[in-house]
Amino acid sequence: MKITPAVINRYTLFKLPAAYFTGVRVRSITDDSCKVSVRLSWANKNPFRSMFWAVQGMAAELSTGVLLMRSLAQKNTKASMLVIETKATFSKKAIGTIVFDCAQGALISKTIEEARKEPQQVWLHAKGIDNLGDEVCSFSFLWSIKIKN
Repeated sequence: MKITPAVINRYTLFKLPAAYFTGVRVRSITDDSCKVSVRLSWANKNPFRSMFWAVQGMAAELSTGVLLMRSLAQKNTKASMLVIETKATFSKKAIGTIVFDCAQGALISKTIEEARKEPQQVWLHAKGIDNLGDEVCSFSFLWSIKIKN
């Protein structure tokens, strides 16, 4: 399966409906990065009139996971992947459109090659940037990767 924004966005509708219905959308994917956006709406707003932290987490995780999925698909490699730890910091109220960018394609590619010998773990990071260019949050996910034979 070719990993494109349209394919992933359709996938979220059927397999990750919470992400789809809260407005999480993949905007672009390259070998080096994946950008995912989410806009503040009634479906993802908290009582403080900002975006619920879990929605931000879904978008951030998707940006890291899709980049990993794309690299695996390009290498025609099947693998088990699982988030085993996460860290987050929030520095500003998330209002408007927030874009999460994971730009660690080279690290992912290297990690997959190492995973051919033994299971690997890799920290992948995504920063949430608002319309003004300010960082509103930062997420880190520790992914476990085990190549299937």
